[in-house]
Amino acid sequence: MPKIPTKTTKLKNSNKANTKKVKNFKLLYLSIPVALLGLTAYMFTPVTSPKIVYIPQGSVFKTVSHLQNRGVNLHLMDAFLLKILGQPQQGWIDLKEEKLSRIRYLYRLTTSKAATADITLIPGETTTVFLKQIAQKLSMDPKKLQQAYTELNKIPEGMFSPDTYNLPKDSNEKRIIDFLLTRSEEKAEKLSKELIGSYDKEKWLHIVTLASVIQKEAASVEDMPMVSSVIQNRLAKNMRLQMDGTLNYGEYSHQKVTASRIRSDKSTYNTYRHQGLPDFPICNVSREALHAALHPKDTDYLYFVRGKNGEHIYSSYFSTHHQNIVNATK
Repeated sequence: MPKIPTKTTKLKNSNKANTKKVKNFKLLYLSIPVALLGLTAYMFTPVTSPKIVYIPQGSVFKTVSHLQNRGVNLHLMDAFLLKILGQPQQGWIDLKEEKLSRIRYLYRLTTSKAATADITLIPGETTTVFLKQIAQKLSMDPKKLQQAYTELNKIPEGMFSPDTYNLPKDSNEKRIIDFLLTRSEEKAEKLSKELIGSYDKEKWLHIVTLASVIQKEAASVEDMPMVSSVIQNRLAKNMRLQMDGTLNYGEYSHQKVTASRIRSDKSTYNTYRHQGLPDFPICNVSREALHAALHPKDTDYLYFVRGKNGEHIYSSYFSTHHQNIVNATK
């Protein structure tokens, strides 16, 4: 038969339960200061970071993830601490020091800003010229900028997205190049998915190379699909492009192409000597040039020459083209 609990048994069980509750309460009571001490100690652990960092738009969790990816020793807990301290400043942050206590580091993320300058990369400009502009504006060494670019990217041209960039005045060359390449890669991926539905680096490089020839040769944005048609018609017929604009690469961006230069330049940019497109883009390209590369006009044109009014005159036969050249130079 089951044992019927007596009043004494019930009282003992009640006392045990109360004792257990008291113990749990004591443990909880004691754990609170221990947790607070642990949190306080954590907030004063050191954080090592570049003095100047870039903070993208987004949540505190995106901020922490972005900084982690750049080698800053932050953790998920820091996102919650940032929520308490406030929203981090978007853009470039000047932390003044490379080593800070965690709480000071997080606080400065929410209160500091770096001195910056706006630098615009126009469509059609070469990377060499753009880096010289950055060096002059930010008082940097152009050779160090070029060296940083070569270290971080193996494609010599066409990897920057034309835009106005807000850059910190007191950063170093490698961080500037890393920032520009990262932002440009993000834009390229977004644009590629928009224009062709996917992003493949090798395929995109070919499109950029084609677009860069269009960018250099077109007289206007409206002219780009026509130039694109001539380029692609000549490629289809295995004709050399023979376009002056392809020789305006790198340091030669703004130099007039002469007969002597055509004879002496042995690079693949010289489409008078080299068959097909150059091995790499000639310049940094606009969205319009990329669109024209993908959507050429439907023509049978193989030639064009700039007329007296600055617009191109197109033709399908060399005899007509030759006459157009004569008329343009009269």
